[in-house]
Amino acid sequence: MAFHDMAAAACRTLTARKDGPSLYDVCDPVLAGGSAGDQHLGKFYRTALGNPALRALLRRSGLAELNDPSRFNALRQALTRARDEERPDWAAIGQPVAALLDTAKLHHPRPPSLRVDAAAPKLSDIEHVIRACGAHLLRAFGRNGFIPAYAAFNLIGDPDIGGRELMTALSGLDARGYKNSTLLFNLARVFIARSPARELINPPWRGIAEPMWQPMQIRHRSAYYDAFYIESLLGFIESGLASPEESAAARRAISAMAGFCLGPSRETVPGPDGQAFDVVTAIAPHPHPRFSRFFAGIKQTLGFGLYVPDCDTTACAFSAATQAGSTDPMLDQPLVDFYRGYQVRPGANAPKVTVAINDHIDYEGAIVTWIDNINGDRPYGNDLDPTLNLDVLEVSLRKLARWKILETPARLELLRGIIRFQKNLVASGAFAEPRSHIYYLPELYCAYFGRCYAAFAALPAEARAAIDPDGAFAFIRTRVLAYVRDELITHEMNPFDAALALIALGHLGAETATFAPALHCIVSQLGEGGRHGPFKAYEWNKMKTPTRILVGGPEATSAFVLMGLTLARAALKRA
Repeated sequence: MAFHDMAAAACRTLTARKDGPSLYDVCDPVLAGGSAGDQHLGKFYRTALGNPALRALLRRSGLAELNDPSRFNALRQALTRARDEERPDWAAIGQPVAALLDTAKLHHPRPPSLRVDAAAPKLSDIEHVIRACGAHLLRAFGRNGFIPAYAAFNLIGDPDIGGRELMTALSGLDARGYKNSTLLFNLARVFIARSPARELINPPWRGIAEPMWQPMQIRHRSAYYDAFYIESLLGFIESGLASPEESAAARRAISAMAGFCLGPSRETVPGPDGQAFDVVTAIAPHPHPRFSRFFAGIKQTLGFGLYVPDCDTTACAFSAATQAGSTDPMLDQPLVDFYRGYQVRPGANAPKVTVAINDHIDYEGAIVTWIDNINGDRPYGNDLDPTLNLDVLEVSLRKLARWKILETPARLELLRGIIRFQKNLVASGAFAEPRSHIYYLPELYCAYFGRCYAAFAALPAEARAAIDPDGAFAFIRTRVLAYVRDELITHEMNPFDAALALIALGHLGAETATFAPALHCIVSQLGEGGRHGPFKAYEWNKMKTPTRILVGGPEATSAFVLMGLTLARAALKRA
């Protein structure tokens, strides 16, 4: 958004006519004082929603229907019950908020069609961008001792969360603090989405992956991010474009990040048969996440007091450490035995998936997200994401021999179950719908399927036939390639979108002529990141509850661009 557009939007927000009671008219009498009932609810309200900056934006954002005393009182009574009841009835409490939420109409990006007829950029230009991205990652590691990522809250929320999904989340989440933040964030969404403030909080952008606006970003470190930074730096070394000094620095960074994944991020949890397993948590104990002092102080207030391991971070960390050559005995654990306890089987959906906001897809055969910690805590309930299951499949293919998967029927059947889940998802077309995914974009699903397909294609023919006797991988490859060729690269992209397209096209063996739109997008946008890096920060992954929380960063964009370009360069050189 240009400065004059931002100024105009701010003027409209601050001078808008107030049509009814505002968020603060509803909430202040119940939550601003902080003397009664559940202390977290009031503290969250005052910190996240009642702060001076947001008050200034939303003080004139009123809802006309709340002029009706019955609706106004029902909403305030619901908040009072959430504050005062020892065991709140979340179905009743959420109902008036859900009804309002359904009046907020949001939609996913709809980029315009774009046609690029030119040939691919020169190889030297592509190599220049690869070197710039590799150098950026190494500078970041040298400056910080790690490569950061960032989180940013978009208070307008996610288009996939409407009234039904809010009610599902309130009933399926476990921690009261997380329910509190989900309830209030979604109430605030209505006042934002139906006021001029939406132009400031959610300005339009180019492409699909959402840019992460400065300055409100929370820097941190996670084993999940380290895993992909490892893959990116390995690609930089293998490209031959890194100088000897850069190659040495990259190897030191890779070793340190693999150590972080398998060391400070390791957590012991019980497996399905009671046997202990070492898994990987995305947010290691303090001080390892390297949060700012400010966010470390309000993390619990925002509903993130307790964090537990997850199946995705564990899979990605095991895969990256294996690719980095780690010999840590932790990697010898047959994770497939552990994942069996988290796989959805016929008739077993309810106890596995408690936050089923994407239950239009068939969960059978897939792995859920969150792992119970040693105390049995699972604050976020459990959900199920298709892309996560690609990561579980990818590491299992890499560890096929070491984990004796082909020799163990139960382990082989777990892989086949995930493959059937993926085939059903793709056959239905739901893989291309944002609402089918919890943490990722459909475009990222395509890129991650490319990674998974590459691991599958590297296996001997006999192993591929045993794992996939029905040809599901070939079927999915055809559908994903068609989506990337016919949808993603034929519309306006930003560099992160373009990098995802190249990762998918490169891994899936697409014709090199299809690379041109994505390559042009990346090469032409080099430098857009200014002092922060070669490119801007974009949405890599996200959370939909308690509100829309984006994760990414300039370093993450560099990592994905580097991975996409090294694949494209290798294919162009072969051609």
